[in-house]
Amino acid sequence: MQITSPTVRTCSALTLAGLSLAATLAGSVPAWGTAAPATTSRTTVTDTEAGSGTPLGGEQYRPGIHYTPKQNWMNDPNGMVFHKGVYHLYYQHNPSGNMWGNMSWGHATSKDLTHWTEQPVAIATDEEQDIFSGSVVVDKDNTSGFGTADNPPLVAVYTSAYKPGSPHAGLQAQSLAYSLDDGQTWTKYAANPVLNRNSANFRDPKVFWYSTPDGGGYWVMAVVEAADHKVLLYKSNDLKDWALLSEFGPANAAGGLWECPDLFPLAVDGDPANIKWVMVVNINPGGIAGGSAGQYFVGDFDGTTFTSETTKGSDTLPAGTPLAGFNNGTYDGWTVANEPGNWKNGPFGDAPATGSLPGQNPVTGFSGAGLINSFNDGDWPVGNMESSQFTVTSDYLNFLVGGGQHPRVSDKLDNTPPAGDLLFDGFEVPDGTSMADAGWTGTGDLAPSFQPATSGGDFYIGAKRINTFETGGAPADDRQGTMTSPSFTLSRDFMSMLVGGGHRAAGSGQQLEVQLLVGGNVVRSLAGDEAGALNWKGWDVSEFAGQDARLRIVDQATGGWGHLTLDHVMLTDQAAVTRSDETTVNLVVDGQVVRTATGANSEVLDWASWNVAEFKGRQASIRVVDNNRFGWGHILADEFVASEQAATPRIQTYDWLDYGRDYYASVSFANMPQDKRVMLGWMNNWDYAQAIPTSSWRSAMSLPREVGLIQTPAGPRLTQRAVKQVDDLATKPSYTQKGARDITAGTTALPAAAWGQVQRIDVTLAPGTASRAGITVLGNGSAATEIGYDRTTGEVYVDRRNSGDTGFHPLFTSVDSAPVTLDADGTVTLRVYLDRSSVEVFTQGGQRTITDQVFPEAGAAQVALFADGGTAQLKSLTVTPLAQSMFSTLTKPVKDRQK
Repeated sequence: MQITSPTVRTCSALTLAGLSLAATLAGSVPAWGTAAPATTSRTTVTDTEAGSGTPLGGEQYRPGIHYTPKQNWMNDPNGMVFHKGVYHLYYQHNPSGNMWGNMSWGHATSKDLTHWTEQPVAIATDEEQDIFSGSVVVDKDNTSGFGTADNPPLVAVYTSAYKPGSPHAGLQAQSLAYSLDDGQTWTKYAANPVLNRNSANFRDPKVFWYSTPDGGGYWVMAVVEAADHKVLLYKSNDLKDWALLSEFGPANAAGGLWECPDLFPLAVDGDPANIKWVMVVNINPGGIAGGSAGQYFVGDFDGTTFTSETTKGSDTLPAGTPLAGFNNGTYDGWTVANEPGNWKNGPFGDAPATGSLPGQNPVTGFSGAGLINSFNDGDWPVGNMESSQFTVTSDYLNFLVGGGQHPRVSDKLDNTPPAGDLLFDGFEVPDGTSMADAGWTGTGDLAPSFQPATSGGDFYIGAKRINTFETGGAPADDRQGTMTSPSFTLSRDFMSMLVGGGHRAAGSGQQLEVQLLVGGNVVRSLAGDEAGALNWKGWDVSEFAGQDARLRIVDQATGGWGHLTLDHVMLTDQAAVTRSDETTVNLVVDGQVVRTATGANSEVLDWASWNVAEFKGRQASIRVVDNNRFGWGHILADEFVASEQAATPRIQTYDWLDYGRDYYASVSFANMPQDKRVMLGWMNNWDYAQAIPTSSWRSAMSLPREVGLIQTPAGPRLTQRAVKQVDDLATKPSYTQKGARDITAGTTALPAAAWGQVQRIDVTLAPGTASRAGITVLGNGSAATEIGYDRTTGEVYVDRRNSGDTGFHPLFTSVDSAPVTLDADGTVTLRVYLDRSSVEVFTQGGQRTITDQVFPEAGAAQVALFADGGTAQLKSLTVTPLAQSMFSTLTKPVKDRQK
């Protein structure tokens, strides 16, 4: 659907092309730009956050009831196992920095799944391999021989990602480590790897014991060939020698890479005579809400083969009038404007593609013999193509779209500077001179004698620019210093400039920005978007008209994207217009783009729909734009159909673990008491994972969830709920709404007793005549996160577009929704867990969940009711504070309900 501008709810009081993506993404690694360096420097955190004096657990975004490491980077949960009364959580971890790199297994333990104690790194990276995702089993019969009958081992089965210099360089294979002291220390098996397919994308083993009807059994490993969208099942008697059983996939969502599989049995409605098996497959990118997500299949496993009952078949074209199909070998009246001067006639070529192009991963989801595919000559060329004019005669325009996720942001497709006065000669100082000769001053690695640079960045103008990555004494991103311009007069209303490189969040302890100084004070600042491409940014400086100013570049940052690039600083009469590095499909009416869509960083095309009823009878055209040269810098499109009904995206018909943006790499605990099935996920998304504004840690785990199967009209489906130990953190309810009440149009603040940042909110409402209704949380009077039910779409949603800090990455803002059927009383019930920087929403008996990170303003805690377009009815509401379980002293025992 088309997303409109954020509604402000207030209340008073590197280059990754389709080819290189599969080889580069490994064990859940960044899906954009250049990977973080192997080592990044950090100051060790003890009892307070580095540089802030804030006690651990009290930082602005630090979760109170979700696991986070004290410091540094974390991603996938690994090796989760219950052993001798202790829950072990291992996880992907960078012990040396706050960005992805140095992949090792971190470790934490708990006796109740909520109070976690961080342990030393369990399995560390070494000279030959990084330690990617995997699982841990209790080898109680010592089948591996690593232990004894009296002291059986814990065995970790993990992916070795081999580095240059290793005999297996560039490959991923499965390896073993074992522990004889209950998971505290680990020894890598000397004969690793134990399973090697000579593949660069073979990873994430999940191992379990399969019991046969005769009382015997064997180990089964579920592991992925990520780029092939396959789960491979292997069998072993000793965890060392493995034989292939079968393969599953591709099936359902296959837009990105398949990762982190899981396979387990569950009783439908608790009936032990009705057992079904669940296959979990995480996918990145290509999730239901964009980027990272987890899907699941329900079926049967006979010890050899998993047979899915929930795999969807292919669809047919929506009913309507075809406008373009590209199946006759020509573009049939479309005007194509390919960028001249490339090796091939890219990006669109002279005729439709028939599928994948050279160097591209498999393209699927299109219909017929041809499609638009702008990967001709790779991601580098740019261009556009446009249909002939047609009359809009229907309510909807349906089409298939795929490729890169680069939305349209402006009409500006070129890099030409705005009209105005160029400052500092665009840094084009005479050869043999430096910025020191041009009157600049500076310190450290930014001393002006080191500048300008003649390399680094893209979309600069001329031959020279400021680049804090390229010069100075320290290594690359660790270079630090300041550089200040000579004085100039602010003679126009705006300043515009090309900026690239990184940024640092407030509170990170690091500073990385371009500053405007007036009267010696910093009055404006800006930074890059963690991209090599420079783009236009600027300030309104009209209030300082006629005053003298200076420009200062500050780089006190280290680690990944710890640099800035700057070029072509100008005084202008108009605000800077950002160049639109888009890969889009657009509807043009009267020369204006009135609808736009982009891909999802996926080579799988899926249905998109525009409601075009308001344009009936008017002339329109379809414009396809590829204006991006870098990772996923191409667009796919096919089968434009004028219809009376909106097409249903295939992705919405699949079964998802979660409908939010931040529940990924989800797998289950092994060896659980009473055969309970508890899952845990990484609460982040590779679209923006390395940019979230937290320091000195980055990323949290989700709440642990007990999962089950219930019978539904569509067949058995998963239900999820936070484990009971989470609800054992509940204190006395702080606010209860007694009796039903109307929610009138607008936003109504609840009393302060309902406010909080770490709490559970249970709310039941009927939509009534309102088009949307619900609650806002973590608010401060001007910003909040909106959680509600949309009667027009039949969906529960989380809207975080106005949730606080959203500007750290262009893909963060979102409205994430899940289809929900009202109950027999016409109501919807939500259970919402708030934890400072996240919301987890459970609804429809746990059949639908939405997990999203949010980064509210400091102190934001307001809770309010809202309704749009009419009056809704609040049936009940209870707010229950939850006691902090992380980085706090456990004052009373918490009953372990898993035993």
